[in-house]
Amino acid sequence: MLAIVQAIILGIIEGLTEFLPISSTGHLMIAERAIGYYDTAELFTVVIQLGAIGAVFWHYRQDLAHKIKGLFSRDKQVLLFWRLWIVASIPAVVAGFLLDDILSQYVTITTVAVSLIVGGILMWIIETLHHTKSAKTSPDLDKLTLSQAIKIGFYQALALVPGVSRSGATIMGGLLSGLDRVTATTFSFYLSMPIIIGAGSYKLLKDHHQISTITGGGVGLLVGTATAFVSSLLVINWLLHYVAKNDFKAFAMYRIVFGLIILATIARW
Repeated sequence: MLAIVQAIILGIIEGLTEFLPISSTGHLMIAERAIGYYDTAELFTVVIQLGAIGAVFWHYRQDLAHKIKGLFSRDKQVLLFWRLWIVASIPAVVAGFLLDDILSQYVTITTVAVSLIVGGILMWIIETLHHTKSAKTSPDLDKLTLSQAIKIGFYQALALVPGVSRSGATIMGGLLSGLDRVTATTFSFYLSMPIIIGAGSYKLLKDHHQISTITGGGVGLLVGTATAFVSSLLVINWLLHYVAKNDFKAFAMYRIVFGLIILATIARW
């Protein structure tokens, strides 16, 4: 029973932090220590991300259906979107494939804390320089350019560093490329699809034999994934409404404070 409760807690944390620019990795690492969850924790946290990405598919199900139909009808605007989507996804996919073993050595709480602080400072600076007010309520993906897609793709690759935050890197990259907050956030959600599905599927296929050793086993994994789906769906809806009227400075401050708290806690361990 305790294992299921732990899975629910981690699923909620994953769902709440995966799409906010505050690093789900950092929050899950702290939560795992706090509740004593260590058994094959990496496999668990990577796989429950599939629940989070399921929420993206559900939220954009109608738009995805339109974009998929557009592929078959050869809609020029839809074809352009998918081309830019692929271009923006390539840097992180390639970097992840080449650097996964190297970067996995730096998945430490200290690295996460420093990344949170540095990322928070940069986020504050970017938002200070980005004077456009949040007035749009719907994304303008049709105006996305090749140059912007390439830039955002490379920013997403930076998120391979633990604690950077994939959503934070892509959204800030979008703002630096000239996108408004709603469009940058929406494109960030779309870019999460291949990255999270790829990472989760790869980890599941590679270490599927460890499922039975996870605290709570397959049931715990399913519960955590389902919980991540529900909480992610709530966050996606909330964030899109939030960025239509607000900037990301509150998240920047949160990252800095959370990172400092982690460092202070480490010093006492």
